[in-house]
Amino acid sequence: MQAIAQAKYIRISSKKATLAASLVRGMNVTQALYTLQFTPKKSARVLYKLIHSAAANALSQKGAEKLTEDDLFIKEIRVNGGPMMKRNMPRARGRAFLIRKRTSHITVIVENK
Repeated sequence: MQAIAQAKYIRISSKKATLAASLVRGMNVTQALYTLQFTPKKSARVLYKLIHSAAANALSQKGAEKLTEDDLFIKEIRVNGGPMMKRNMPRARGRAFLIRKRTSHITVIVENK
């Protein structure tokens, strides 16, 4: 039985979020939460909440009365780029420099063993 959790428009670059996602891909949910709890990255906090939410979604589904967090593992984590906020920074001689503030969409799928 699968459960999905999504976070959209997260204000972090998808490259940076992929680094923390690759740490926990394929892990047991309890091990992944423990690993992310002590990872000093901004994306680790977002992934911690997202994996916890996906596990709660799996436990609350019908037919999962005897399912626990130890029975779940992370089947898939997808980190896709979202829309960019574009800002201008003034430069010398009246020019403008484009700053791209990137966002990302993160999807976590957990499944029982």
